Amino acid sequence: MELKILGLSKTYPNGVKALDQVDLTLGKGMFGLLGPNGAGKSSLMRTIATLQYPDQGEIEFDGINILTEPLKLRNALGYLPQDFGVYPGISAEELLSYFANLKGMSSGPERQKLLDYILDVTNLTEVRKRAVSTFSGGMKQRFGIAQLLLNDPKLIIVDEPTAGLDPAERKRFLNILREISQNSIVIFSTHIVDDVKELCNDMGIMNAGRILFRGSPASATTNLNGKVWQCNTSRTELADIEQRYKVISSGYNEDETVKVRVYSEQQPSHVFNEVKPELEDAYFIKLNGLDL
Repeated sequence: MELKILGLSKTYPNGVKALDQVDLTLGKGMFGLLGPNGAGKSSLMRTIATLQYPDQGEIEFDGINILTEPLKLRNALGYLPQDFGVYPGISAEELLSYFANLKGMSSGPERQKLLDYILDVTNLTEVRKRAVSTFSGGMKQRFGIAQLLLNDPKLIIVDEPTAGLDPAERKRFLNILREISQNSIVIFSTHIVDDVKELCNDMGIMNAGRILFRGSPASATTNLNGKVWQCNTSRTELADIEQRYKVISSGYNEDETVKVRVYSEQQPSHVFNEVKPELEDAYFIKLNGLDL
């Protein structure tokens, strides 16, 4: 099972270049696509899901040319966009049964067995009789996973699924994705670094329509060993540090001093101490156009 993307480009009528010569080859498991809002992640997800066509490039999944045979892909595709609507007043079980009917699954013991299994996997069994429109954000996202599992998809795309979820719901949702990635290719698009760090062994960093880095979270940070330095400074001195060094990130401490992390091949000055690189460092470094 393999997804191949070659030379994918897309420019919208307003002149925005959403995809710029994207190349990716993915196998079974979880792939984290990390990037800021506007990086082109959703454009890539929508193109793979055949909801829009590129200006140029090729996409092939498991021998299927996605661009010329989109219907064949849709039989193997599960797609969870950033936002999806629900029908008011309809229970989770009824709505899943309705979607199963739309997918051509005949009613009977086998379909009920599948619905029971999916509700259990997504931890929705206890609320199966509740209207989906009354669900919390996390429960709705889990229902989104439930409906895409109906056709046992081999390619699953989830776009910014944990945005707005509380910590407990986020954990539940990530655990579900981790489980279903055992037998499928799952593309997980997010701007939340911790989601990728916790969930994915393979990842890409995307910005301005291009893949800036491809590898494991571990390799991204290993390449930064000995190159990330940190100091605490005052707000008045921060501007000078930003001019003199390659600042990765900065944030306030409890005592109102500023913690600054910088990228440097050697110790920038005596006030900086070497620190262990984190995935967030690699992310910001790539967004700033530096090599890992």
